[in-house]
Amino acid sequence: MSGSHAEQKTSLRERLAALFRPPEEEGQELRYHGKPMPRLIAYLKPHRKTFFLCLALVLLLTGLELVRPMIIGNAIDRYITGETHEIILAGGREQWDAGERAEERFAGVMQAAGLYLAALILIMLLNRAQTLMLQKMGQSIVYEMRNELFRHVEQLTMRFFDITPVGKTVTRLTNDVEAINEVFANILVKLFRNVVKMIGLAVIMVSMNVRMALYSFILIPVVAALTLLFRMISRRTYRIVRTRLTALNTFLNEHLSGMKIIQVFGREERKKQEFDEKNASLYQASFRELMVFAIFRPGIYLLSVVALMIIMVTGGSSVLRLEITLGTLYVFLQYINSFFEPIQELAEQFTTLQSAISAAEKIFTLLDTEPDIPAEKHPKILPEIRGEIEFDHVWFSYTGKEEDWVLKDVSFRILPGQSVAFVGATGAGKSSILNLIGRYYDIQKGTIRIDGTDIRELSREQIRSAIGQVQQDVFLFTGDIASNIRLRNENITDEEMKQAAREVNAARFIERLPDRYASHVAERGATFSAGQRQLLSFARTLAFNPRILILDEATANIDTETEQWIQEAVAHLMQGRTSIMVAHRLSTIQHCDRIIVMHHGRIRESGTHQELLAQDGIYKKLYQLQLA
Repeated sequence: MSGSHAEQKTSLRERLAALFRPPEEEGQELRYHGKPMPRLIAYLKPHRKTFFLCLALVLLLTGLELVRPMIIGNAIDRYITGETHEIILAGGREQWDAGERAEERFAGVMQAAGLYLAALILIMLLNRAQTLMLQKMGQSIVYEMRNELFRHVEQLTMRFFDITPVGKTVTRLTNDVEAINEVFANILVKLFRNVVKMIGLAVIMVSMNVRMALYSFILIPVVAALTLLFRMISRRTYRIVRTRLTALNTFLNEHLSGMKIIQVFGREERKKQEFDEKNASLYQASFRELMVFAIFRPGIYLLSVVALMIIMVTGGSSVLRLEITLGTLYVFLQYINSFFEPIQELAEQFTTLQSAISAAEKIFTLLDTEPDIPAEKHPKILPEIRGEIEFDHVWFSYTGKEEDWVLKDVSFRILPGQSVAFVGATGAGKSSILNLIGRYYDIQKGTIRIDGTDIRELSREQIRSAIGQVQQDVFLFTGDIASNIRLRNENITDEEMKQAAREVNAARFIERLPDRYASHVAERGATFSAGQRQLLSFARTLAFNPRILILDEATANIDTETEQWIQEAVAHLMQGRTSIMVAHRLSTIQHCDRIIVMHHGRIRESGTHQELLAQDGIYKKLYQLQLA
């Protein structure tokens, strides 16, 4: 038992020492170097009328709060103790006359009680109105901020999503934005109320009795020092909590998505240990946050009790010496409680405020992340896209470094309506060419043209709307089959959607389902086979009627029967469209007008299937390997 007790004491000492230790996590994320509060306040601009009305209500509520103790104090002096005093200015003495009748005193007490009740009811009604307005304003700002964040994320390029965990972005849009709500719904107005309340209390106490007021304020320097110390430690602590929460969300998002792999390889226990480590890390950070709060709040409460004792001692002796009335002492006792109450509330507000500021720093860091591909200021809009594609001495690297070239001096031209296939070993640069056509990345050297115009001068929206891309890994959204084909594009009618499904043979399995096109689609289409998901992807592409068709290993995971259906669909899709294919199975591309062989980022061979076989080069070796 003694050893366990010693370990607990050591653990507690370590946790207390950690409050003053610099956080290690701060260097792991980009730090926001601006001032988050002025930027947060800017979101109030559309709601300034509501905000200023709430501030006016704060002034009225604070006035009522200050009046309440005075109603009771006056009632004590006038009706309960039966004392009506007059101050003799010359001698400083008070003379008392208790000659009022009991009935008049009772009536006075009832009148004071009525005033007090009316003040309470009015405070309740005003508080309700203020709370409703603040909560509505806070939710509106959070709604606008979340929309702004999502719009910004949509504008970011693929490079951002390549290097940023999904869980981190999700945390910014959910937990961090929700933390901001408290700033607008509670903190700002409460801070104003508490400041006004403390100033109002100080002014009234000084006006009532200067000496008693000075006794009340004797501990203010200690309170100020404790508050500053708390602010220094808390901001650092809350930033760590937000960082570790992001890490936990990122871990969960990645590993829940990859649960099948975890179970296939029997790594459940190891992943549970990793989760436990991250969960424990968040727990320790949260405990540190709790310890900061647990030290500050009781400290302020202790100071308020000490101040109350000082007033009771000094005020009690003043009452006995007839220097002040009992009602005045009661008012001071109530005011001293009320004076430290806003400071105690600041502890909770600091907790929320620091957490919100840490969240705001992360949100603004994301908002300040510029897309790698700048938006076109005055893009050219082509009357229509015919589908001519030209690469002119293109060099490309994902990192932008010359030693990491993925494409090296690549040049080719695809005429409208022509079908071209790219083949080569893994890492040869085939899929990179497809990504560059849609301008998901920008090249470092050379030029890419569509219909004779540099794609950097064209609108990305027009380029991508003209491209239909079918990938090896099909992504289906939660919803139904119809929404996954038309992607909620209301311009695509039900008949056009069904016609697209029929033409790519997807209707063969859709129409056998109980709910047909209204059948539920689980996350990522987990309830459908790989072939069915691919057919839905073809139907989606055809429904949008693109001018340029891109097939990136579209038949890699398809069984033989489904492949026959898809080959029929591909032949139909390619009619009248510029078609670009990437495939490892050379049997699926023999019909193309031209086949381009990539090797280590360069074009090594180009021609039809028969021409490439006659060259006795890389393509023929690949073909013979597949035949073997």
